[in-house]
Amino acid sequence: MFVTAYLAFIVLVGLCVVLEITARRLTSSQTTQTAVANPAFRRFQNIFLKVYLLALWADWLQGPYLYKLYRHYNFLESQIAILYVCGLGSCVLFAPVAGWLPQFLGRRQTCVLFCVAYSICCFTKLSRDYFMLILGRVLGGLSTSLLTTTFEAWYVHGHTEVHDFPKEWIPVTFTKVASWNHALAVAAGLVANLFAEWLGLGPVAPFLLAIPSLAICGWFVMFDWGREESSEGARGDKSTPLLNPINGPKLQTSARARFWRGCLEGLRCLLSDRRVMLLGGVQALFESVLYIFVFLWTPVLDPHGPPLGIVFSCLMAASMAGSTLFRLATSAPYRLQPGHLLCLAVLLAFFSFFMLTFSTVPGQPRPRESLLAFLLLELACGLYFPAVSFLQGRVIPVERRAVVLAWFRLPLHLLACLGLLALHGEVSGAGAGEAGGGTRHMFAGCAVMMLAALLAVVSLFTVGRNDADLRLEGTKLDGEI
Repeated sequence: MFVTAYLAFIVLVGLCVVLEITARRLTSSQTTQTAVANPAFRRFQNIFLKVYLLALWADWLQGPYLYKLYRHYNFLESQIAILYVCGLGSCVLFAPVAGWLPQFLGRRQTCVLFCVAYSICCFTKLSRDYFMLILGRVLGGLSTSLLTTTFEAWYVHGHTEVHDFPKEWIPVTFTKVASWNHALAVAAGLVANLFAEWLGLGPVAPFLLAIPSLAICGWFVMFDWGREESSEGARGDKSTPLLNPINGPKLQTSARARFWRGCLEGLRCLLSDRRVMLLGGVQALFESVLYIFVFLWTPVLDPHGPPLGIVFSCLMAASMAGSTLFRLATSAPYRLQPGHLLCLAVLLAFFSFFMLTFSTVPGQPRPRESLLAFLLLELACGLYFPAVSFLQGRVIPVERRAVVLAWFRLPLHLLACLGLLALHGEVSGAGAGEAGGGTRHMFAGCAVMMLAALLAVVSLFTVGRNDADLRLEGTKLDGEI
């Protein structure tokens, strides 16, 4: 497995380089060229990117060795499952708070809070105390919720309200973020492996390595973003708390009322449009099994001795290949529909979990087949995320998108928690040598969930067969000549 992991890494990185070169040649657009030619836009984009990419880098560093760290502290798999459930439950609890905090503290201050909370989360990994590690998982859930909302909110506000750049330029920045995000994930696996295994510092090393990145990120937020807000006047930006001695309670009540009104309007949007409900069902089913996969890939492969950091880089490279394939497939020469690619992603995910039910038979493990299945699953993820993002952008109103996506994440995290609790129950109740059966049963359950997601995708096709919103611009509807 040691040699297999390195060979897979070399092949996948080479594939990613070839696909990226081809994609850049075929997918360059006039909008991108116009945006890049604007020096004010490039400056604002760079101020945002150096902060956000540092935050993403710190997040990715913690991926390869989280489960390994808990095993290093001699916790049982059932105890580790509870730690993961605490993290997911924290995401459920803090998702609404993450949407409200920027209104109360200000966008920039909330980003600083992310850096502080995630740094404390990393420090808790030095402790072997179970309840301290639970606290770390709770802070990790808060940090993840802030990472997925607050930084983008600061950028979108500055882009549209402060600088008044065209809204069509926003995807230019986030396409760049997506490309860098994959590259950072691959590099994070290599760096984590270097410190944890090659230098022999142990699985806690990547978490400590993330802390300086978070400190630098917080410094840039406080000073670079502060100067940006001051120089531009930050029209309408709540860079200071809403509370003040005179009318603080009134403003706080107003912000709370807007928040709850927005939640109700988002729920109404979700329930009134069948396309949105089906898309939410696909997202809840697909992404909940990804959380289960994140928990299970390490115990499936680690007993066979692969370098976990390199395996993590392989998984991220496979995801990067899938994302690049999506860009190629939807480019002018091919014009494949995102809905069809979403269906392909769900099929690949189903096939990978189907493979895993046979490669994880207790007493007869086949780690190479399991690694191949995991790589196929990450390839499916690379296709899935841009496809579902495209469809969400078409069927969910911009002003309701953040709230509707928060409603999507609620069943997503609950399903993942239930899956991990079910695994915890199987592992706790299993006798010696029987615990591996729980992993196999969990993969079988994930395969069933992927079948349900496939049915939701087919239903979405049926509802939107002649819906121009679900298709790329410039393509014909069914029955058109």
